[in-house]
Amino acid sequence: MDKEIITFFNENSEYLLIQFVDAHDIEVLENEYRIIRESVSVPFSLVAVRVSSWNDELSPWAAPAVFGKQDFGSGADETLRIFTEELLAKIRRDYGFGDDVRLIIGGYSLAALFALWCAYNSGLFYGVAAASPSVWFNGWTDYARANAFKAKRVYLSLGNREEKTRNPLMATVGDCIRQQARIFEEKGIPCTLEWNEGNHFRKPDLRTAKAFISLMK
Repeated sequence: MDKEIITFFNENSEYLLIQFVDAHDIEVLENEYRIIRESVSVPFSLVAVRVSSWNDELSPWAAPAVFGKQDFGSGADETLRIFTEELLAKIRRDYGFGDDVRLIIGGYSLAALFALWCAYNSGLFYGVAAASPSVWFNGWTDYARANAFKAKRVYLSLGNREEKTRNPLMATVGDCIRQQARIFEEKGIPCTLEWNEGNHFRKPDLRTAKAFISLMK
């Protein structure tokens, strides 16, 4: 499967940041990269992989629609397979990343949940940068509690108004992210949980940048 890849490359990168994005993320991606670069001294590169069907390609399992009529698919397995078996080799070959580069997978919203899920299903990733992850997703907390997390560090964030919504499922997001942080604490996995001002749609580029920055400092 062909995927559009957007790369911000630096030689001798110690970290390779992986982010799955949609059209809206791409609009603010350059600003996100600028914020990260101005905030860290360590060399890194950022690779963004565009998905065409957000609810299908990033969902760990099928679930009913929350907004609108589009249900969630179960395409995360295939998306991770394509990345690990095809895209990562191409990225390494094209840009000369060695085996010692640390991979941090991250993203925003459902892409952040996908990043967390990837670290439960692959040992490739050093860290997970999950900004406003969709941890309200049906069955997610039980899954997180029952499975082994394979990354070494994780960053979580949420807007302080995200749980203040009339949607009953979305309103659980605050409790869910607190439970996720406790799960990591109980399993001895270093975890940062940060609360940002505003609702889910405020400054996603800044929030995602902060997530990646935290794991490189």
